[in-house]
Amino acid sequence: MTKVVLLIMLIFFIATNPNVADLPGTWELLVENAGIASMHTAVTHFNTVVLLDRTNIGPSLTRLPGRHCTSDRYDPVSKKDCYAHSVLLDLQTLTKRPLTILTDTWCSSGQFLPDGTLLQTGGDLDGFKKIRKFIPCDPTQVCDWQELEDVQLSQGRWYGTNQILPDGTIIIIGGRESNSIEYFPPKDKGALSFPFLSLVEDNQMDNLYPYVHLLPNGQLFVFANNKAVSYDYVTNVLVRDYPVLEGGPRNYPSAGSSVMLALAGDYSSATVVVCGGAEYGAYLHKTSDTPAHGSCGRIEATRPDPAWEMEDMPIGRIMGDMVMLPTGEVLIINGAQAGTQGFERASQPCLFPLLYRPEEPLGLRFMTLKPGSIPRMYHSTANLLPDGRILLAGSNPHYFYNFKREFPTELRIEAFSPEYLSLDRANLRPVLVELPEKVVYGQVFEVVITVELHVVAPIEVNLASAPFATHSFSQGQRLVKLASTNSAPGSTGSYRIQCTAPPDGRVAPPGYYMLFAVNQGVPSVARWVQLVSS
Repeated sequence: MTKVVLLIMLIFFIATNPNVADLPGTWELLVENAGIASMHTAVTHFNTVVLLDRTNIGPSLTRLPGRHCTSDRYDPVSKKDCYAHSVLLDLQTLTKRPLTILTDTWCSSGQFLPDGTLLQTGGDLDGFKKIRKFIPCDPTQVCDWQELEDVQLSQGRWYGTNQILPDGTIIIIGGRESNSIEYFPPKDKGALSFPFLSLVEDNQMDNLYPYVHLLPNGQLFVFANNKAVSYDYVTNVLVRDYPVLEGGPRNYPSAGSSVMLALAGDYSSATVVVCGGAEYGAYLHKTSDTPAHGSCGRIEATRPDPAWEMEDMPIGRIMGDMVMLPTGEVLIINGAQAGTQGFERASQPCLFPLLYRPEEPLGLRFMTLKPGSIPRMYHSTANLLPDGRILLAGSNPHYFYNFKREFPTELRIEAFSPEYLSLDRANLRPVLVELPEKVVYGQVFEVVITVELHVVAPIEVNLASAPFATHSFSQGQRLVKLASTNSAPGSTGSYRIQCTAPPDGRVAPPGYYMLFAVNQGVPSVARWVQLVSS
């Protein structure tokens, strides 16, 4: 199915369904050619975006600077490689700069450290045990990948998951044939067995890229295949088993997604949502037309008697990305309606985003949004930007770059704007005028905003993490609603908001967060704040 045929189908659908044109949201093309197809994407606190692909994929459309080339006798495609497989995108100028990365990052993992450094772990072949760092810098400066030589993973990690912990340590969980955990910085014991992953493994390997959420009680919610546990990593003990989530497998390669909803109030409660997935057997039998299911499970993971509450999305979906919005709602975007993850194993692109509104009653939580025109299939990503838009990159369901096959390799980068950025709400949008660059746990601090219209409801102040997005799951994704008190407007029309930082790293691990002021569901442009222990 060519791009032209897809566009004709979309135009016909809109023409025969006039209400589609009135659906919320807008789309815009940001970059016509990123030079690489981004399999992994992360937004830094310098408002740049790290785009990262495999290194053993052959030539990209971006050459390394000058005459620089890399040599790798183990690379099955390019023994001498003069092409970039990672680029840095400047969000202000929309210019890109090639980055140099040597070892293979295929299906690897990542997470930001407390100082804003992007930690990147694992991959395939010579990247199997590799640890890499990207220390972001101002776009006017030059920074690049660093491949650590003095430390490596205890076990190879291909399709593993990273999660930052309350003390800033990174826990690395799972991976193909690696049913274990380990830490960065490394601990003396190296890798520790994690039998839960082997217990849920099936003949499709549906335990890969496990969904990991740090609960506010300090335990980890770990979901793989169709089961979940609460794990106390300090004592290395499984605290509880959660009920089975009906509807088939949800993790790679069966292609669901998951978020933990916004933490608020006294931060004692945490709710996890898991949506979509492939029918069992779609990957095993290499079918691309098996319909995806649209069921979602929602569970309050911190309850003494948790149970899954089930509901259905309007559209069955695999490979959808679930993105926490600054309002606490969830955007579900990208993916397909049939097949499974894997090279050329999906069909029927899902062009309609969905808005999940967690405060609405069961049956009324999903809203269908305006469709895009670019299929975002296997190996695509979605990331929240500081201005409230969603950055969409990647899509390459082929083993190499291929621009002629069905669903060709996608190099364009788009942004989707939710309805809260519509012109008719512009006068509600707050502007952040004053706030600290760094806050300490439990600190009371002040945020100053201005807004065109008189404020009639309390302004929310919310912290959004910058996750590492890959394979339909954003590792480390988190939204924390701060306790805050609004003051009356001053003579200049500004409002001073007294906020209290999260109490500890269990609620919000240390690091850089996008701070949003939200007025009647409309977020400001965020400013970056570093959350520290002292």
